[in-house]
Amino acid sequence: MRSVPSIIHLDMDAFFAAVEQASKPSLRGKPVIVGGLGGRGVVSTASYEARKFGVHSAMPMAQARRLCPNAAFLTGRFEAYRANSEIVMSLLRERSPLVEPLSLDEAFVDLEAGPYGPALADATPAEGAQLVLALAEDLRADIVERTGLTASVGAAASKLMAKIASEQAKPDGLVLIEPGSERSVLAPMPVRALPGIGPATEQALRRAGLTSVADLAEAGFEELVGLLGKAHGAGVFQMALGWDERPVVPDRDAKSVSVEDTFEVDLADRERILREVDHLAARCVRRLRAAGRSGRTVVLKVRRFDFSTLTRSETLRGPTDDPEVIAATARRLAGQVDTTGGVRLLGVGVAQLADYTQEDLFAQLEREERGAAEEAGAGTGTGTGADSGSESESGEVGAEKASVEPAVRRWWPGQDVTHREFGPGWVQGSGVGRVTVRFETPYSERPGRVRTFAVDDEELSASGALPLRRPGPHGA
Repeated sequence: MRSVPSIIHLDMDAFFAAVEQASKPSLRGKPVIVGGLGGRGVVSTASYEARKFGVHSAMPMAQARRLCPNAAFLTGRFEAYRANSEIVMSLLRERSPLVEPLSLDEAFVDLEAGPYGPALADATPAEGAQLVLALAEDLRADIVERTGLTASVGAAASKLMAKIASEQAKPDGLVLIEPGSERSVLAPMPVRALPGIGPATEQALRRAGLTSVADLAEAGFEELVGLLGKAHGAGVFQMALGWDERPVVPDRDAKSVSVEDTFEVDLADRERILREVDHLAARCVRRLRAAGRSGRTVVLKVRRFDFSTLTRSETLRGPTDDPEVIAATARRLAGQVDTTGGVRLLGVGVAQLADYTQEDLFAQLEREERGAAEEAGAGTGTGTGADSGSESESGEVGAEKASVEPAVRRWWPGQDVTHREFGPGWVQGSGVGRVTVRFETPYSERPGRVRTFAVDDEELSASGALPLRRPGPHGA
């Protein structure tokens, strides 16, 4: 373990929502919720104003709407998030070549490997801690200057403690944990504070009377190995003592992302199995997005009552991180497996990973095709009078229209647009053939004006995200 707290963990504050507020002056200081807006959508990020109402990430969007009905509900703009993430990561790499990104908005940095490494190596523990604090404050100030966004930073002698420190620093703060104080800091925390302890492990520990990190340290190596198995038990024991010698590893490249659950009682009900598949797909998407990736192949894993394990996979037309597409694909795969005897374990994964793209074209195509089919069905089922014609005539007319009429353009809340007369803005909402746009930019001094157009207005077009700071000497 190090004598100087030279590992830092940076976590941007409510990153997606903060980018939206910085981009849209009318939303600053107001609750903003980013995520899937469909019937089964989940919250990706909620601003701190929305969190006061109990909204949090991974919550069903329908529940978030009930808790905070006056919030701005927006779809994600990954072009904007990616661009600002790259600015932040470049600032981290100026401090050290050892930067380990965990997601678009989170990373570990080993300051000893950077330009201040020799100074840290020669410093006393107290001097080293002061230098780390100064470097971290300079980093946070640079992030504000370049993006207008805030970050929370934790500094410690290990990745474990740096992560815990950044959690304590939120929002917009800096916490340093002195080397040697790890056990006293960890002792009162609940067991879930340690990475790798999820709900199932927490329940196993609770049944044994272990609820705090201090309990884990006192239980000892042998008891934890007996409860959790050799590898997991040993790892939990080491973390409970504050031991963590994992290095900062740059440019990790995962080949797949997956989640799975083992059930105490075998699942036999088909609908329950499909509901669990939906939950797993949502969790998998959260991990996928946290890693800043998308993927082409959806994989379903099923362990049946007799311990036989089957996998099924389907490769999509393009990379996706869309929860609806991944859940629907996983459901189709579940339909290929005989589960009549019961299911012990289910898993959902995504492979053939790719970087985030500006928009999930495959998912949008799926939605547009589904929406067009629904509209076509509604349109052909309500004709009356002379326009209806006979049954065969109406079918021919419908086919002819479908072949010549352009698809109706669709607009998503939060989407960047440009109007030839009014300039850049963003979509507040759309429906019944109209789209409402607020015309403002990140540089507007006050909230912009709102105007409404027909959804097919040729003067209105989708556009790219503007940088949060005007282009200047940094080239931002």
